[in-house]
Order: sequence, then structure tokens, then C-alpha cells
Amino acid sequence: MPHAAEKIEPGVADHKLKKLTLKVEGMTCAACAARVEKGLSKLSGVSDAAVNFAVEKASVSYDPAQVTPEKLVQTIEGLGYGVAKEKTELQLKKMTCAACANRIEKKLNSLPGVFKANVNFALEKATVEYNPEEIRPADMKKAVVQLGYDAEEVRAVNPDREREERQREIARQRTWLIVSGLLSLPLLFAMIAHLFSLHWYPMVLINPVLQFVLATPVQFGAGWQFYRGAYNALKNGSANMDVLVAMGTSAAYLYSVYNTFVTEGPLYYETAAVLITLIILGKMLEAIAKGRTSEAIKKLMGLQPKTARVMRNGEEQDIPIEEVEVDDLILVRPGEKIPVDGIITEGSSAIDESMLTGESLPVDKKVGDEVIGATINKHGSFKFRATKVGKDTALAQIIKIVEEAQGSKAPIQRIADVISGYFVPGVVVIAVITFLAWYFWGAPGDFPRALTYFTAVLVIACPCALGLATPTSIMVGTGRGAEMGILFKGGEHLEKAHRLTAVVLDKTGTITKGEPEVTDLISLGDLEAKDLLGLAAAAEKNSEHPLGQAIVDKANAEKINLLEPESFKAIPGHGIEAQVAAKKVLLGNRKLMREEGIDLGAFLEKVEALENEGKTAMLMAVEGKPQAVIAVADTVKEHSKEAISALQRMGIEVWMITGDNRRTAEAIAKQVGIKNVLAEVLPEDKANEVQKLKDQGRIVGMVGDGINDAPALATADIGMAIGTGTDVAMEAADITLMKGDLRGIVAGIALSRATMRNIKQNLFWALIYNTLGIPVAAFGFLSPIIAGAAMAFSSVSVVFNALRLKKWQFTDIY
Repeated sequence: MPHAAEKIEPGVADHKLKKLTLKVEGMTCAACAARVEKGLSKLSGVSDAAVNFAVEKASVSYDPAQVTPEKLVQTIEGLGYGVAKEKTELQLKKMTCAACANRIEKKLNSLPGVFKANVNFALEKATVEYNPEEIRPADMKKAVVQLGYDAEEVRAVNPDREREERQREIARQRTWLIVSGLLSLPLLFAMIAHLFSLHWYPMVLINPVLQFVLATPVQFGAGWQFYRGAYNALKNGSANMDVLVAMGTSAAYLYSVYNTFVTEGPLYYETAAVLITLIILGKMLEAIAKGRTSEAIKKLMGLQPKTARVMRNGEEQDIPIEEVEVDDLILVRPGEKIPVDGIITEGSSAIDESMLTGESLPVDKKVGDEVIGATINKHGSFKFRATKVGKDTALAQIIKIVEEAQGSKAPIQRIADVISGYFVPGVVVIAVITFLAWYFWGAPGDFPRALTYFTAVLVIACPCALGLATPTSIMVGTGRGAEMGILFKGGEHLEKAHRLTAVVLDKTGTITKGEPEVTDLISLGDLEAKDLLGLAAAAEKNSEHPLGQAIVDKANAEKINLLEPESFKAIPGHGIEAQVAAKKVLLGNRKLMREEGIDLGAFLEKVEALENEGKTAMLMAVEGKPQAVIAVADTVKEHSKEAISALQRMGIEVWMITGDNRRTAEAIAKQVGIKNVLAEVLPEDKANEVQKLKDQGRIVGMVGDGINDAPALATADIGMAIGTGTDVAMEAADITLMKGDLRGIVAGIALSRATMRNIKQNLFWALIYNTLGIPVAAFGFLSPIIAGAAMAFSSVSVVFNALRLKKWQFTDIY
């Protein structure tokens, strides 16, 4: 493919490029996909084009100033393929003249994803042809309403369009399979009976004219799809599977016709008819199997509710989810799915977020908390304000990421594409050489024999399995990842993850929870621990410091009733001073105690021990006497140590990076078993540290959750964002882990390894199949019928091998 610089005019910045996904119809093998990709790539203004045969989609990055979507569609159609288009009708209101109709029509035609829009003023209807991958009827309706008119959809979009198209294709192939099978069986039976000298079969079956009558509908009825595909390919100067099938079967059929009506030579009607029947069987099974590879997307789409209960004009209204707008007030009752993303404004509940995080326990939500669309409200009723709707919701973004990943190409697939591009013409040459070699040297003058081996070579060499080897595995792998809360943003990231040799983990919020907790309370005087905690929490009640808040949270968790402090003073860099129950409470560091004349001797031994464990120790004095040491620490997540141990067993170096002091960092690292620590690293230097590891020859994965991690995530070979973190971090990352659990890193890398093993298995068998099959056929050891059966089932076997990834389990790595 040419570089972007060769196709994009100078001065066009990358950020001006748009991305378009089109559903391509009529592709029969990898060579078709390669031809469409090549045709799109040649267009001026196209930066990148990737056509995925398995999902039948073309993803194009283009400069809208140089090329239009219509031109992209025309290019695909000019190559002999179709682009899936959806059509809808909008009932329009409030139009007063033809100028209104023109205005609406112009607006609809300007929308991205609309191919053609016609507005009929007399009927008050708009007919719109559009790309369902880019725009929805709800978006068109909003555009019309923004112009000051009303619109209602007359004919709704079918959400199961792709599934129904797949079912129609399967039904069509099934019909032709039955027709060709019934017509081919007598021909096959006659051949077997003749071959084994059976005398009890109906003699009429060997009648040449009857065989011609039976074979012709198979050749030009069931087989017409191959002729049409071959014509389109040859018309555009290339060759594909259809060319091989059409050449092989036509040779056998036409030779038989010649012998039927001109000479009395041998007949090969059964070879052509049975070949077509077997190939149609293979295509039908392939379509069924390919449908199963996209089940992950269907499951995700099925999570979204169809309607929302919205408060409008003081009344509850059930409206289609497409019509929900930002700032709408939505009511959710127990057991219902939350329709879109938003913020709770009234009420509280426990919400099952397992579809997003994988956590089985419901999460308590109150006023001010965020709720995510497609999660399930378990108990209470509440109202929330919509903040993200349509394509902006978390679920829509997840679906978009998975779709783009499934439609993308892994680098390893480029190898298969290159091979496929030269494969078919090479096979035709080999087949011709085979025919000539047998006719002139192998079996001089034996035309039927040379023709048989010529046909066998053409049929055995179909590159379908090669074209399906990589994309099917990528589809199933990314889909399985999505089900587990691991979102790969592209096939290249899924491939690269298996090569990682080092993983850098940010400490705060990644290895640790990112929230300080009270870990120790050591009494030094005569007060009970509960009383000490109550006094400390009351003193810190008005503090905004995170360490003080941790003490208050601990007291609340233990249901201690907190007194109101009579006075409170924060002493920056030292701690706090408060009056609680007529007692002077001091809580802070050594400096505070020293300045207040408190004897440090009672504290020091305990403080040093706690600080050696990486904890922050706060000294507490009451009425001038040492009373307690309270330790607060950012505690390690439950599964961090387990995940880090698993990474090390996989042969991956684990590094921890943090801005904390070395002693605290070393203490946390020791808890989780990390030996490589990068401490006291400023946020802006994290990316530099990652680059240093890369410069030393490591393939580095960076895991983080904060805004300050984004540069390091972008610098790493693979950036992984913890999904509980910030949007900025997730945008910069190549892989998003929807859970805060570090085991997702292990699962992501292990899934990448499993997927790459699967791809290599597919490529190995596809290449071995053709490498061995062609010479076997050329040397006369393979009949065309057996070659046809083998070819048909090779594609199916590749897809079913990829489907094994659907059963891949997280536990497979432990």
C-alpha cells in the first residue's frame, strides 16, 4: 500500500482525516478483499484502507477535502462488489413550501453517512439512503428538528439487519445446495456404478443427453455466482477463488458437452456438478461459522434497553432510547436496565455493574453518583440526569472499540494478503503447466486425464482458508476479551501484546487502591483504641486532608458517633490542633510534637517500624501527653500480588513506577514481590523512564489510570489503562481494562498469546494444505471431487479452529 504522503496532498494534517466503515457485499475470498483494498488505497486522499474478509467490512481513513464517501462507494461498486445501504422514510411536518423541502433535503444530504436523501413536499416524506455503520435515523430526525421542523420515522431500522442478511445468505446457499445436490447425485451414482462395473443401476443414467440436462442447471444456476464473481475479478485485472472454480468446472463441463454432441468420448459432468455442490456446501458452513464469530458484538448490543422512562412536562413518558437527549430526567425502577449514562439526582439504589466491571456484587449509588447505561438497577427507585446518550455512552464506546478491533488488521495478516494477491494467478499458471505436462509427456494425447489433473490443481488451490486464518481469530479473540472486560483497540495491539517482555505498573491506583486507609492504631497511654479513634476522627472532622479523611472514614466504618470539635486549626506541613470534649488534641508529624514540647521518645520506635513498612505515621497527643500512633497507607489491591506473580511466571519483567519516596516505594514493592522499582519519578518524567526501558531492547507495556500516566501510556509499545481511571488515560491506551483488577493485565497478555497461537495454527494448516495439495494434484494423486471436498472444508476448519477461542478461560493462565 502506498504511504500516506504519496496520496495526501502536502499540508493536510492527520487530524483532518476522517474514518469510514463500509459493509462490503459480494466478496468470496481473500483475493476479493485484497482487490477492494488496493482499489481504495489508490484513490487520491485515502490515507489508509483495510478490508477484512471475515467481517466483510472496509475501514478507510481519508481526507474529505480530496475524496468523498460517495467516491469510495463508487470505487467499490466499480470493482464489482456492493456496499450495504439501509433505507428509511421520515414523515415530515411543519413544511409550508417547496423551499422548506429543499432546505431539509440539503441538510440530510450533508449529514455524514447519508448517501442520498430525497424530500417530497407533496407527500411530506423524506426517503433517505444511508450507511448504518455511520448514522442512525434518530440522528437524521434530530437534524430535521434543529431546522425547526418535525420528523417521525415511518419505517424503523431493523437492529438485526446483519444477522438477517447472514441468514438470507445461508438460506440462499442452502437452496442451491439442495438443488445442485439432487441433480448431482444421479451423475455421481452413474460414475460410481460405471467405475465399479455395477450392472443393477438404471441404464438411463449413463445417457449423455440426460447427464447434460442434469448438469446444466447446476453449472449455470447454482454455479452462476462463481461466473459472476470471476467476471468482476477479471474485468478489473485480477483473479480470485471464483476464477479457479469457474475455470475448473467449465473445463470439465464444456469438454463433456463436446463429447456429448460431437464425439462419443468420456463424460465429466459429475466432476463439474459435484464440485459446485461441495463448494456451495463449504460456503454455507463457512457463513454459519462466520456468523458465530461476531456473537460478542451481538451480546453487547443486546445489553442496551430499547426504551427509557423520561420526565417531560411533568409527566412520565416511555420513549425509544434513540430519542433520549442530554439533560433529560430519567426514572428507573427496581429490576430495570439503566438506559443511558448519567448522574443520580434523586433517590438511591444498588446497581449491578457486572456487564462493565465483571464484579458480581451490586454497587451502592446515591445522589451525585454516576450510573452507566445497560447496567441493572437491583433495588431502589431513583431519578438521574442523562449526561451521555447515543454513541457517547460507555456501552456504545465499548461496542465501537470492539467493532474497530474486529475490523482492523493485525500485521501478521499482511503476509497472508501478499500471498493471496499472487496466489491465484500463480495457481492458474501451475494448472496450465500441469495440463501441458500430462498431455505432452505424462500421458501423451490423453486429453481427459490432463484435463482432470488441470481441474484438480485449480480446485485444491483455493486461498479461502488463507484469507480467513487471521481475521477470524482476531474477531473471536477481541470478542472474548470484551466479554472479560479487556478492550483491544485494534488487531495490531492484540498481536503485539504477546511479545511484551516488560510491564511497568504505576503504583497509586494501579497496584494500590489509590485511597489512604487506616492500617494501624497503637495506643501509648491509658485510653482505649476506640476512644482514641473517636477523638482523632472528631479532631479531623473538618479537615480536607486525605489522611485526615481516612481517619474519619475508619471511625464511620466502625459506627463511632463523632463529637463536634469546639475548635479546629490546620497547621500546614505539621498537622492539626483541635479542642474535642474540652481536651486539646494534637495530630501530626514530629515537627508538630517538637514545637508543642511533646516528648518524642515514646513515639519513635513505633513510628520507625511503621515507616519502614511504607506507611505514613501520625503522632497523637491529648492534653500534652503522647497517646497514640495512627498509621495510614494506600493499601495494595486484593489481587495485585497474585497478578504480579503470574506475570513473572510468564517470563515478563515487572517494574513499579511512582513519585513516592524510595522507602515507601520499596515497602509496597516488597509486599507484592516486585524487585525493579523506579521511585521519586515526577509525572512528566514517567514517559522518559518508559523510553529508557525501550532503548535497552525491552518490549514494554505500561499500565496506569491517571492523567499523568497518559504520556507514558502513549510512549510504551502497549499502553494499558485501568478502566476505573480517567478518560484521558483510556484514550491514550491501546488496551483498556474495564476492571481495576491487575489480573486483567495477565489475562490480556495470555489471551494475546492464545490468539497468536490460534492464528499461527490457521496459517500453518492453510499454507501446508495448499503447499502439499497443489503438487499432489499436479502429479495425478488427487481427483477433482476429492480436491473440491478438501477445499470446501479447509475454510470451515479454519473458522472452527478460531471459534475454540470462545472457550478460552481466565483460569487457563494459573
